Amino acid sequence: MTHLDNTQAAWPANAPEQEHTPLTEAQQTALDRACARIAPSWPLDRLIAVSPYWTQRGEDAATVAARLSALGNVHCLMPPSHYLGAWQRGEINDRHLAAAAERLDYPGGYKNLLVVVDELARLPHWHNVSDLIDARRDRQHKMAWRDEITQQISQFCAAYYQEDGPLNAQRLNAPSGKRLYQHWREITLKDRGIAILMGERRLRRYFATLPETEAGLFEAAIAELEVDADRLEHYAQALLLDINGWAAWVAYQEWQRALGAPEGEVEGEREASASDMRSLLAIRLAWELVLWRYVRAELPDQAERLTRLWHAELVELPERVERHLHAQQPLWVWQLASELAYQDPLQRALGETARAPAPASEAVRLQAVFCIDVRSEPLRRALERQSPAIQTLGFAGFFGLPLEHRQDGAALAQPHLPGLLAPRVTLKSGTGEGEARSAKRLNWQARLQEWSRTASASFTAVEAGGLLYAGKLLRRSLAPKAGRVPLAMDELSWHWRDSGEALSLADKAALARTVLGAMGLTEHLAPRVLLVGHGSHSTNNPHAAGLECGACGGQSGEVSVRALARLLNDPALREALAEEGLVIPEATRFVPALHHTITDRIELPEGAEDAFALSEEERAWLAGAGDQARRERAPRLGLAANEPELEKVLERRGADWSQTRPEWGLANNASFIAAPRRLTAPLDLAGRSFLHDYDWRTDPDASRLELIMTAPMVVAHWINMQYNASVTDNRKFGSGNKVLHNVVGGHIGVLEGNGGDLRIGLPMQSLHDGEQWRHEPLRLSAYLAAPTAAIDAIIARHEVLQSLVGNGWLHLFALDDETGEILARREGRWVAP
Repeated sequence: MTHLDNTQAAWPANAPEQEHTPLTEAQQTALDRACARIAPSWPLDRLIAVSPYWTQRGEDAATVAARLSALGNVHCLMPPSHYLGAWQRGEINDRHLAAAAERLDYPGGYKNLLVVVDELARLPHWHNVSDLIDARRDRQHKMAWRDEITQQISQFCAAYYQEDGPLNAQRLNAPSGKRLYQHWREITLKDRGIAILMGERRLRRYFATLPETEAGLFEAAIAELEVDADRLEHYAQALLLDINGWAAWVAYQEWQRALGAPEGEVEGEREASASDMRSLLAIRLAWELVLWRYVRAELPDQAERLTRLWHAELVELPERVERHLHAQQPLWVWQLASELAYQDPLQRALGETARAPAPASEAVRLQAVFCIDVRSEPLRRALERQSPAIQTLGFAGFFGLPLEHRQDGAALAQPHLPGLLAPRVTLKSGTGEGEARSAKRLNWQARLQEWSRTASASFTAVEAGGLLYAGKLLRRSLAPKAGRVPLAMDELSWHWRDSGEALSLADKAALARTVLGAMGLTEHLAPRVLLVGHGSHSTNNPHAAGLECGACGGQSGEVSVRALARLLNDPALREALAEEGLVIPEATRFVPALHHTITDRIELPEGAEDAFALSEEERAWLAGAGDQARRERAPRLGLAANEPELEKVLERRGADWSQTRPEWGLANNASFIAAPRRLTAPLDLAGRSFLHDYDWRTDPDASRLELIMTAPMVVAHWINMQYNASVTDNRKFGSGNKVLHNVVGGHIGVLEGNGGDLRIGLPMQSLHDGEQWRHEPLRLSAYLAAPTAAIDAIIARHEVLQSLVGNGWLHLFALDDETGEILARREGRWVAP
């Protein structure tokens, strides 16, 4: 690496754009790799959990954690004080620590956490050019460059990406091929406020020196900053981490384009859309180049120091990542010890139930299929206790229907399936009349809600609405009432999404056969089969979709259960299934139901009761299960378990627009278990387990196991990692204080306050009760009751599973459901845990 001579430091602000050598293939690859390391974040109206490390799963978890720590001061592990507290409470003991150290082959000292604290405090972190300049800036009288850069890029992205934003017309009418960087450059050149705000009156001249294209920008910046290909990837990732929220939004756009691309064109779509991230990176790099040129030309007393420090940063970069990796090793021992402390009692309990004699069987009168969501586990337990004639099952909450749903009057369809999958079927529903009137009403409601929720309108909305709005506020404050707009599903029509053609009876039969087979409900059907979706009713909560069904794309499970029940109760479809050997008894009726996760009430959705009446005894079972689950959960919410009107208290809690903690969602999730229910039914899993029913004996080709491992297990990992990351570093991977949230563009995301980066992940109030964490960050422990050979064969076919298991992103175990033996998969082998 050569250093620029200081005599060449000054950059004339009116100089013509210089020609620079095109980037080498190695430099292009470095930029692509950095851009590919940003995971997507879903918008608020379809918010689902996603691991912020997902796109880095191909590397060892410890390596990723060290790099993020070195480049962005990102914490992927808890602080030493957290592990010390677990030790003092007796949750972690010497045996766990010794086993963890042996497994990680770590011979160093790990017990003295004070030494670890000291070493972590002395770790040097990477500094961008803007950070180095900030170190000499008069912070008492001038705004930090880092803050202004984040704010300016964030405000531009907010204006650019929202559908009715101020830059919408410019974006839609832009010439073909005009890039995000070019829009930003054009807007920034007209902005005289930046120089005034920063107190640098000549700054604007240096924005005018920026190349017109992002390709030119990369060539100029990399040449002038002298970043070689070996360091470029890390530098580019560090820049994107500065604006990680908006980078995650761009990654979501890329994800959707790739997901919706016709078969055979996905790779091309990904290559084309990757340039969106490249363009955002170019914007952030442009700020570095502007400040570099500005300081060297306008502040010669700082130029030499800046050059020296910058080159030192580049030289020391690889060593810094290694230092962070070494310093974090003791914490990984403690982290693994925490996970062993959770796994040990669970594994003993699973072994005991597997070896226990099977309970006496009784004729099943009611089967209830629940989503695998951890909130279902306590309710399933409670329902089963109502009668031995009740059987519950666990399955992904979209019930295998690859749907998007369009209601009367809606312009767009909402996906109702996991974010990993693309919809194949469009389900249209409504009353068959009043589409225009419905569209007008929905449009008006949406605009009114968007206007009244913006930061600038929070007071003007009340003023403009006058006493009518004041009355509404008073009613919402004194008598909060939760509720959804009834879902009109009097008429249903099924269409293939790509062609728009209606599904034939044979198509519907094939879909139903696939769903029933995946659920394991091809025989031994009870007279009543309850399909239990779930949803959460909370008010004034931008992240409400995150409490809905993740398997339904951040929507309530109502659409899925009502559509599937209608399908499976159709006599014509049953006849078609019977012709193919799948007989549904005439007495069997599928009943759609909804689990309200705030109140733990199970009810039939409005409009569905008349078609499928339950007996009084069956309704009493559901009521009793809800009451038992509520009282078990009440203390976690600071409520008394013996509260006489607990259901009403919880309902008011969800409807209270000042309530920041309506429920704990999926907090404290820790395990995924795919096994026969008899193994888990006797256990109190404390609402920490995703439970998927599976019997390998009925799955001779392991096709159902493959679906479980590649979809529900991966989704559970996403949920687990989002909660973990939001706890370990809420600043970077969480959304901060929800009291301060302002919604961007109606649905894009939130800002904390009126500026800064777009926030992703979970707010603090979803994780912390004000005194302690409500989620303990543990990597997911996945238990599969299946032969090891079948598991190995599936892993060999899927890169995702190879990465997650092989690189330490989750723990995988094979469970023998007869002997109770449990084996752990490590380094491609099955060993005793």
